[in-house]
Order: sequence, then structure tokens, then C-alpha cells
Amino acid sequence: MNTAVRQTPVRLAIIGGGAAGMFAAAVAAERNIPCVVIERKARLGSKVLMTANGRCNFTKDISADQFLADVGPAAAFVAQAVRECPPRKIISGFKSLGVRLRRMEDGRMFPADGKAATIVHAFGDLLRESGVPIISNCPVVGIEPQKPGFVVATRNFTLCAENVLLATGGVSYPKLGSVGDGQRFAAGLGHSLVPYRPGLIGLETDDPRVTRRAGQRFEDASARVVAGDGKTLYEYRGEVDCETFGLSGAAIYNCQRFIEHYLRGRPDLKAAGLSVEAVFGRECVRVDGPKPRPLKEAIVTIGGVALDEVNPATMESRIVPGLYFAGEVLDIDGPTGGYNLTLAFATARRAVASIAGSI
Repeated sequence: MNTAVRQTPVRLAIIGGGAAGMFAAAVAAERNIPCVVIERKARLGSKVLMTANGRCNFTKDISADQFLADVGPAAAFVAQAVRECPPRKIISGFKSLGVRLRRMEDGRMFPADGKAATIVHAFGDLLRESGVPIISNCPVVGIEPQKPGFVVATRNFTLCAENVLLATGGVSYPKLGSVGDGQRFAAGLGHSLVPYRPGLIGLETDDPRVTRRAGQRFEDASARVVAGDGKTLYEYRGEVDCETFGLSGAAIYNCQRFIEHYLRGRPDLKAAGLSVEAVFGRECVRVDGPKPRPLKEAIVTIGGVALDEVNPATMESRIVPGLYFAGEVLDIDGPTGGYNLTLAFATARRAVASIAGSI
């Protein structure tokens, strides 16, 4: 990488144009922080466009305290960010952009037209009107500290930046641009990575009561995680879908996420000692030693940049000053139902607010 580039550095380079990156750019524009967004895919928000089957459940209309209680393991780290940017503030923000919204009975929030593109277009319009430069179809290949700031390298040019925000997402759905760039950059700059695991994903079973119903969805269903002694460890009421590979849907996804975190905190245990019981229609199907689908199909990545190396009050690296993180690049994740987009928005806002405060 050529570090002898002479140019006026931009105040903030945002690497990644997904949920966290778009929100960060919007906050930067609001606070008059010169920034640029660099996105590896040809358009912004590729993964956002497919959330909730293309409908974009972008948050849940609940209090910050309830939200944090539902998030679980990462709640302490994201508490300040979420309290400063709670779900209801996000809802008000989209309303102020003229986005008509629909609230479900359980509080999940969607654009009224049921199209994720409406959310992405709202960001695009805001950033265009604010004059934020967006460089798309442009993978970043390296980030190198210099004094002061950083040199951000792409295949065709380098860019100097006073601060860098890594908002590149996780490693699931690589075709949509989530290929682990940010985690690799962080590791190259001295950060530790928590091993990746799939989060919010279906479970495999060849039980004929499931496979013969492939394609059927059961809205009023439930699932629970059961220990070897029969004790219920976790239970969730919600949608269960039957697939050719097994079970999916919100109830299954949240049980699978619970298992991943439960086992991570207990390295002596294995999934073979647990079961998932799904109740749908008139059936009660038990899946012993539940096996999740591959990571590349997961809604969210569990794992990423280690949280103890990032300041939760600023989202700034404790190792490399001026390096910030937001969203799924970090080892943070939440249940299904709008939580993960909210976490992306809230951590992005905290990072940019921290940069603004350092002026």
C-alpha cells in the first residue's frame, strides 16, 4: 500500500453501505461531518432489501429497557447506544423522512407498503440531498494507520481519512457483500475475533411430519429448548415454517440463537445434550441434538470483533485510535423481529456522535 499519498483527508470514511453504514452517513450529514461511504456492491443496502422476506422489519415498538432485556448477551455493551437511539426514536426518524409505517400487534415495525426498498430509498434520498459522496462497486482492500488518520486503499485509488468506521456487516449471505472484510481489517490492526457461528437460522430434521408439510407456515405456533433433564431453558411463541430441510420461522430462529449463546458460555456442553420441541398445527415435533443450517444462510452472524477491545461509550477501538465499529461486524446480535437492524442503527449513531464530540 502506498502511504505517500498527499491529499486532504476526509473527516470520516464509512466502509460498508448496509444498515449501519447508511445510518452512520445520515447522522454524519445531520452533524455536518464530511464523510464518504465506500460500498463493495453496486448499490446500498443489499442485505437490508432482503430482510423479513423483502418487507424490512426495521425495529420493534418497545421501550429501550425491554429491547435490551430481549437482546441478552450483548446488552451491557450496547446499552448506552440503544438508550440514546431507542426503537421509538428510529420510528420517529423514518416518519420524518415521509415513510409511512405499519405496526404489527407484537410491535414489529415495517414500511406500510411492505417493501424493504422503501427504507433503502429513504436513506438514498437523504444522502443524495445531503451531498454525501457514495462510492459503490468498490471493495476496500486495506486500511493502514498513518499520522494522523488512515489510508484506505481500494483496487483503483487510495483515500486519506481522519477516522474510519467499519460497518461491513457479518459473514452470512456473502453474495450480498457480507464477506468479513471489516473483521479482517480489524484483525490486521490488532483486534481479536470471536469465532463465527450462525444466528437466526433453520434447524435440520428429516421427520416426515415436517418434510411432508414443506412450504406450510404456522403463525400461531411455538418452540422451546429443552435440556437433557427435561427442563425448559427457553421458549418462544411465534411462526414455525416447514421446509424441505426441516424447520424455520421466528420461533425456531430464536431457539437456535439461544442454543448458540447457551453453549458458548458453557464450553463443556454440546448441542447433542439439547432438544428443540416445535408445536405447530396438531403436531409436536422434537429435534434432538439440533443441527443448524450453514452460516452462509444465517440471518445474522454470531461472533466478530471482540467487545472488550471496543469502547462501548464511543464504539472506538481501544487498540487503534480513530477506528470505529458499528453493527454486525462486532460480536453483537439480537433475536429476530427488528432487533438486529436497530442494533446497527444505534451503534452507528453512537460512533458518529462520538466523532462529532471530538471536534
